[in-house]
Amino acid sequence: MTESSTKRAELIYTIVCDDVRVEIGNKLSLMGVFENVFFAAFPSLLLKVAIVNHWEGAGEFETQVRILHPDGREMAVAAPSRFSIDPNGYADNVTFFTNLGFDRAGPYVVRVTLDGRTVAEKRLFAHLIQQPPTTVN
Repeated sequence: MTESSTKRAELIYTIVCDDVRVEIGNKLSLMGVFENVFFAAFPSLLLKVAIVNHWEGAGEFETQVRILHPDGREMAVAAPSRFSIDPNGYADNVTFFTNLGFDRAGPYVVRVTLDGRTVAEKRLFAHLIQQPPTTVN
């Protein structure tokens, strides 16, 4: 068999959260899992975001995560990351972004690529919190 016929990876899940820690036994602890963010005004900033991708398969790969504005413009791009999966194994890939600026409400997109090919897009919804009107007595 050639390497290309045995090389394969499947993205099992993508999770967006505030932070990730590696615990004893190589377990991941995910803090603040979310798919919606709420802001009192725009533009607004998220100080830290973690994207966790869980892969199954076999081979060596390169992945990259991008975050796109609702209109499709790139908002943030992580450096490419290489990983390998032993036959019938798995790999977890964690990407951190800092100081993400959101300029308006809407569905932002987390795009995951594998060897330059888009394999998943997950929406991240930004919402404007409506403040109650202030009254003067």
